[in-house]
Amino acid sequence: MVERILEMKNEVQVGIFEVIKNLLKGNSVVLAVIYTMGHFVIAMTVVSIMTDASIWEAGAVAPVEPSLNGLWFYALHSLWKKYNT
Repeated sequence: MVERILEMKNEVQVGIFEVIKNLLKGNSVVLAVIYTMGHFVIAMTVVSIMTDASIWEAGAVAPVEPSLNGLWFYALHSLWKKYNT
């Protein structure tokens, strides 16, 4: 029974990872959006800790720099794909 549960877990994990891998397959926009969303969270946390601001105040400031980084990442990844394939 335990083996079957572990086997089912592995099937689900493999399925999820395959879906994610197919979704991300070289798509610059998807990668840039995921990168930017993660960067928002990091920026909000850092601003909140460093300035003792509330998470809402940090959330108002944090999107500026990550948005610019996301655009830069998109441009860089697009150029990388264009010249390295």
